[in-house]
Amino acid sequence: MSHGIAGQVAWVTGGGSGIGLAGATELAKAGCKVIISGRDAAKLDAAAQQANAQAGAGGEVSAMPLDVGDRDAVKAVAEKILAKHGTVDVLVNSAGVNFPKRFWKETDAETFDKVFAINLNGAMYTSLAVLHAMRAKGSGTVINIASFAGWYPSYLTGPAYIASKAALMALTHSFNIEECVAGLRATVICPGEVATPILEKRPVPPSQAERARMLQEEDLGRSIRFVAEMPARACINELVISPTWNRIYIGGEDFKRK
Repeated sequence: MSHGIAGQVAWVTGGGSGIGLAGATELAKAGCKVIISGRDAAKLDAAAQQANAQAGAGGEVSAMPLDVGDRDAVKAVAEKILAKHGTVDVLVNSAGVNFPKRFWKETDAETFDKVFAINLNGAMYTSLAVLHAMRAKGSGTVINIASFAGWYPSYLTGPAYIASKAALMALTHSFNIEECVAGLRATVICPGEVATPILEKRPVPPSQAERARMLQEEDLGRSIRFVAEMPARACINELVISPTWNRIYIGGEDFKRK
């Protein structure tokens, strides 16, 4: 049985598209007051309108632009959210990035820095920014979107992405080790291939036929809502989800080494 989260406050990074937007929409359908953040203000406003239209009479979605790689900006946005709503009950760290120039033979330190700034540091900054408010309330859920690549390393995603997502998994577990006694919990969701805009950043973007067999954004949206609606006594430490037709196992043209 799910646990009602109507009226709770949810902050979703990477909320302008993809998994983040799907999660925000599902949380709004469940009755949450959702704040979505992302770097593109115009895109974010359009995403909020879309999510509100799909949520119907459920919760509400508003937008607060943010680059999660900017530590000071994260703190400022978190303070505005807490000043307005008093708390953040659910934090979803969905902001993520990868680049075509990703393999050891062609990548560089600057690319590593950019990937870690968003995929790992961004989640750390937001978690720190809401931690004490959650502790004061004695409850709170953090949902980190990692990757199947962090759970099961493979060639396609490159070392920076693999390492950042594996580190995000470790960050999540460390949160539970320490904060479980304060009534807080964290889940790391590790999806296999999902048909989202980030696929365009691959050296060889998958075909439309291949994307149709992948997980879809709404699958992850429902997964986020499922985790958030679990009763406070239950912590899903890891949720690993992949397409039934899992190309990470069976391969594909774009998986071939160059």
